[in-house]
Amino acid sequence: MSRHVQAAGGVLWRRASGEIRVAVVHRPRYDDWSLPKGKLDKGEHGVLAAVREVCEETGYSGVVGRTLGESHYRVLDGGRDVPKTVRWWAMRATGGQFAPGPEVDELVWLDVAAARRRVNADRDNGPLAAFARHPPETTTVLLVRHGSAGRKQEWSGPDLERPLDDRGRAQARALTEVLPAYGPGRVLSAPALRCRQTVEPLANNLALPVEVDADLSEQSHKALPDRLLALAGDPMASVACSQGGAIPHGLAALAADAGLVLETTSAKKGSVWALSFSAGRLVDADYAADLTS
Repeated sequence: MSRHVQAAGGVLWRRASGEIRVAVVHRPRYDDWSLPKGKLDKGEHGVLAAVREVCEETGYSGVVGRTLGESHYRVLDGGRDVPKTVRWWAMRATGGQFAPGPEVDELVWLDVAAARRRVNADRDNGPLAAFARHPPETTTVLLVRHGSAGRKQEWSGPDLERPLDDRGRAQARALTEVLPAYGPGRVLSAPALRCRQTVEPLANNLALPVEVDADLSEQSHKALPDRLLALAGDPMASVACSQGGAIPHGLAALAADAGLVLETTSAKKGSVWALSFSAGRLVDADYAADLTS
């Protein structure tokens, strides 16, 4: 049976004396310099794997930012030659300390140009080049579509009061596991009960209130792009739960204004768009259709 190795990693960065420095690690097993990365555990989401691997190899915790593409190459796994894909994220260092170990025995903080010269594998140059295309301080808005809430035709009450079903509650729990990696400081929701219930477990986990915002509803879909831009003006990441009748319009408008080409603007129930903004402009949009899988 064929096997495809999935891995995740990060360009861990911080400011030192006003200058951007990124972490590059030395692996004694291969005697090479690389960016921190590693395989996903079974059932682990890529974002969480990237945070875990970066912390394990560098000793630093980090807040996830924009995506930095993928690396594709082949490796030996169990004696077989198999394809490997590494997904990359920018990651702002928030604290920690490096300690040498058997897998990584050195860490250096370098500017991006020096890091590109230091890494041994060309595949690590891709995420470093992507990181350098925009300023590192981007703002993240996590645009969520509410979870599954049964069939509208089978609900006899007001549509605004239609609750999540079992699958929707599982999707809400998945948000609680993954979205804290982005360091959100606000949680907002359209007024519909199913929207509020989708982000309430996350808000409780973060000890934050759910801010009900009518501009996130389907009825106010034309207001959504401006609302998202307003949230992006705050350096603190935000979670905004909206509806299927609003999200595609909002994404298309933001992408068009930024000259960004998106393969899709769809949003399945329980999905998340991680939107990264720089200077009031959308620079990256990463879609996760289902965090429960």
